[in-house]
Amino acid sequence: MKKPMLTASILVALAFLIFAGGHTLLRGGGNPPAVGSAAPDFTLPSQDGQPVTLSALRGQWVVLYFYPKDFTSGCTVEAHNFQRDLSEYQKRHTVILGISVQDEESHKQFCAKEGLNFKLLADTKKEVSKSYDSILNLGIAKLSSRHTFLIDPQGAVRKVWLDVDVRKHSEEILTTLDDFGRK
Repeated sequence: MKKPMLTASILVALAFLIFAGGHTLLRGGGNPPAVGSAAPDFTLPSQDGQPVTLSALRGQWVVLYFYPKDFTSGCTVEAHNFQRDLSEYQKRHTVILGISVQDEESHKQFCAKEGLNFKLLADTKKEVSKSYDSILNLGIAKLSSRHTFLIDPQGAVRKVWLDVDVRKHSEEILTTLDDFGRK
């Protein structure tokens, strides 16, 4: 009788942790860069092997989106929507950068298979994902969380999305860019 009771107690405690804030530990997002603060700078390799430095993109808007993994359904939908809207982003002088912890070769294959023409960056050391508090800790594996940061031409974070619906996200960002353009 004691063993089933112990198991039930452990399960209840785990459920409580997850529902009472443990989700933040799993998903990240507890302390991302604040709106108005300088976006943490970085240099990461892209799918074509070329390094990309965030500060070198000053003068343009940057959509910096973190995603869990190449070739997964949600990540593919999100990437396809950014690709579909790429000309709209270009009209708004906006660069799209995707970041995940997969390596350059995985990103290269993902871009080739899915017809993606924007930069995917390899954060294999997970340092950039951590600096943006966008790390998904699964215990045995760490992936980038699905978070997005809109960075203005001066390098400041202007908007943060920690809860992303991949089907509508690209349109939300375009609307936000238009709102900033009208201010």
